[in-house]
Amino acid sequence: MLDQNAIDALRGTPVATGRLWISGRWEDGAGDPIPVVSPIDGQPLTTLAHALAGDVDRACAAARAAFEDGRWSRLPPARRGQVLLRLAELIERDALELAVLGVRDNGTEIAMAMAGEPGSAAGTFRYYAGAVDKIMGEVAPSPDAFLGMVLKEPVGVVGAIVPWNFPLMIAAWKLAPALAAGNSVVLKPAESASLTLLRLAELAAEAGLPDGVLNVVTGPGTTTGEALALSHEVDVLTFTGSGGVGRRLLEYSARSNLKRVYLELGGKSANIVFADAPDLDAAAKVSAMAIFRNSGQVCVAASRLLVEASVHDAFVEKVAEHARALKVGDPLHLGHDIGAVHSDRQLAGNLAHLEQALAEGAHCVTGGGRILSETGGYYMAPTVLTGVRPDHAIARQEVFGPVVAALSFETEEEAVAIANATDYGLAGGVWTSNLGRAHRMIRRVKTGVMHVNCYGGADVTVPLGGVKQSGNGHDKSLHALDKYLDLKTAWIAL
Repeated sequence: MLDQNAIDALRGTPVATGRLWISGRWEDGAGDPIPVVSPIDGQPLTTLAHALAGDVDRACAAARAAFEDGRWSRLPPARRGQVLLRLAELIERDALELAVLGVRDNGTEIAMAMAGEPGSAAGTFRYYAGAVDKIMGEVAPSPDAFLGMVLKEPVGVVGAIVPWNFPLMIAAWKLAPALAAGNSVVLKPAESASLTLLRLAELAAEAGLPDGVLNVVTGPGTTTGEALALSHEVDVLTFTGSGGVGRRLLEYSARSNLKRVYLELGGKSANIVFADAPDLDAAAKVSAMAIFRNSGQVCVAASRLLVEASVHDAFVEKVAEHARALKVGDPLHLGHDIGAVHSDRQLAGNLAHLEQALAEGAHCVTGGGRILSETGGYYMAPTVLTGVRPDHAIARQEVFGPVVAALSFETEEEAVAIANATDYGLAGGVWTSNLGRAHRMIRRVKTGVMHVNCYGGADVTVPLGGVKQSGNGHDKSLHALDKYLDLKTAWIAL
């Protein structure tokens, strides 16, 4: 149970100047320090080190040296598992500190941050700690005179670039399987949400992770991220973020050493409600939170609401009622349901998308603008739009804000066509009492994750990944290990 007094005691704690974590020690960056502004009140919080190419090269060299000398890669799997398990325990020990620090940095409401950041990260490290000694190869059905073996080996050095919305959770999705497989990692957080990951580096060292196995470099994508993606020391690059950046990372791979690049690039997920949904009131409440939690800053957010025509108006009004009831404000206050938009830049982008939607003929049922500007922070009212057509920009482009576009459909075929009418394919949902229809929608909607009579909440045991321009590869589950392992064939004459 979260306690407001405990949260308030941490709220004003001074935040140390961020530095680079390379080979088990703090270092300064060669670039000018980067100011960190809290979205809660728009006030400066601290500064970060800016890693330029030489700094990134040192981090990559440290990771390569740690991998090649075997201090982690050749450690017995059970021992690696013990270190990851200890890291999970340390994250749980410092969970409230990490959650509050993260909220001050990125604006997520504290209850969600507590569960989604340290809570999820600890569970992820614990899950892969248990998988370490279960990574096994194969023996092929070879002719009698030969023995065919398929070995699984760590790839070497992994570069991981993670976004600002859930930095600790998403970093754990990448770090835990990469480390479990025996790799070394260079991690680059978003420059606007790095603080919890710098603290994670300290906890990893406390857990017993050898120096150089995890390195953290901070700075913008245009300098720090580019240097990491171009490094010939990086064997695999994993990224969560925008499609534009993902394209550049693929170009950097081609310009350097053809490193494998795995991308999770967001979505424009369709939440499809049929008139025969088992409980339309419950569906409306879940549908509201499926877009408005964390101010819509969730990659799988249900930002398109497709509703069967016969119940469209009534259902959209139910969603709007839930939106109006949500309390938006200081994310460190337990009385608030929704926190801040991450930055002034993100807020401006949200409002630009909204302006375009209204210009194209959409109607704003509720919300529709910035609120609480007197706080100095970045807050936006949960917004419901109707009158949206499938060809409108708001129905095709990712906003990454608290804006849901409602569309009407008449038939199952039309619902599928609208759902698939975007370049994205990350997540989706369907609400129906018809089991056959549910299975048809799972198969026919082109997406990596499909929810039935629910939305969100999938845990680490199942994979998360997209199709089309939502990316490739998978985070979470045992399948995530595949990104960080090479297959080697041994063909032995007997």
